[in-house]
Amino acid sequence: MAIYFILMKTFNYISRISDRLLKSLLESAGAVLVEGAKWCGKTRSSLQIANSTVFMQDPDEGPGYLAMADTKPSLLLEGEPPLLLDEWQMAPVIWDAVRFAVDKRGLMGQFILTGSATPSDNKTIHSGTGRIARMLMRPMSLFESNESNGKVSLKDLFAGNTDIGAKSTLTIEQIAHAVCRGGWPAAVISGKQSPQIAMNYVDAVINLDVQRVDGVEKDPERVRLLLQSLARNISTQATSKTIMDDMQVNEVSITDKTLSSYLNALRRLFVVEDVPAWQPSLRSKTAIRTANKRQFVDPSIAAAALRTNAKGILRDFKTFGFLFESLCTRDLRVYSQAIDGVVFHYRDKTELESDLIIKLNDGRWAPVEVKLGNKEIEEAAANLIKLSQKVDAEKMNQPSFLMVLTGGQVAYRRPDGVLVVPIGCLRD
Repeated sequence: MAIYFILMKTFNYISRISDRLLKSLLESAGAVLVEGAKWCGKTRSSLQIANSTVFMQDPDEGPGYLAMADTKPSLLLEGEPPLLLDEWQMAPVIWDAVRFAVDKRGLMGQFILTGSATPSDNKTIHSGTGRIARMLMRPMSLFESNESNGKVSLKDLFAGNTDIGAKSTLTIEQIAHAVCRGGWPAAVISGKQSPQIAMNYVDAVINLDVQRVDGVEKDPERVRLLLQSLARNISTQATSKTIMDDMQVNEVSITDKTLSSYLNALRRLFVVEDVPAWQPSLRSKTAIRTANKRQFVDPSIAAAALRTNAKGILRDFKTFGFLFESLCTRDLRVYSQAIDGVVFHYRDKTELESDLIIKLNDGRWAPVEVKLGNKEIEEAAANLIKLSQKVDAEKMNQPSFLMVLTGGQVAYRRPDGVLVVPIGCLRD
């Protein structure tokens, strides 16, 4: 076990942006819960910091760990801190044991918990507030996979450094491959652009993971059709009725209650991560669309659900555009998290919209329009300027910058101040 732990800690590890956040959280909390989709790298990342581990899924030791959790869970917490408890949700009592141990020890950085599914709320006694910090980990961004050169920093833009000039080397074909391959560390490390890992992931969700997450049996065919419908409606505000009608085309009946149950299971597996609507203070009374925008945690899930590849989406630029927005959403979420920010979207009754809104916790914000090609940049820039003028500057800050995020190759500042940034130049 010791040799295995050392190999896991050093072999083929690619540094992640979230590594810094995890270290920071361990300095300010007794324990950190690292959540995220299966295969996104939670365990490998946590192993770089942990000094001891308990792998709940270990086929040799796991049954003993589960028995220990049933009888005396405190015995699982005796390793050298920070102790990594991998897939802790297999024995939810660990949560309360960790919380109690943190209170008893009164020290920071004692435990790291990782999990690829959220247990039912009634499985734990205490919320962990004040003792256990939370960190959501996503698949790798293009900067982490060394496909973005990172010459344009989101942090610098928010600091007012908007005189940009850079060039991306990513071609449209390479972006298409990155979309279908996804940000899964195993796929990135392999160096292959095959979408097979993403397809394997979707098959595992359909046939195994979604069945185990809450113990309620689900029809695999319904799950498959749901994922396909979500994929067809990715980066849109498709309603539940639209999703249901889409599924029923295949003669599969589904009720509101069943759809809600299936979607909740996918959220608990961190497969689905919709983009919430932003509700700013406006100069005039304008109704804001409050529906979430349909989104997966990684664009490759949508491509895999549609059983397509890079060649397929290059032949269908409309679908490619929606998948490209999904890629940009993933990357902006990773970069924004590193600078204490969250990603939203905006749309009002006049159909004025911004594909994405980056909002930092200190009140700074910036709207982003996503355009795969260069032909729509002019219209996108005009929309961003119109939105910035619509926001009530007396109640909110002026936007830190206006950005059109593209699949192009040149980063520059337009005469009207709008920034044009290729996704292949962006970083946190």
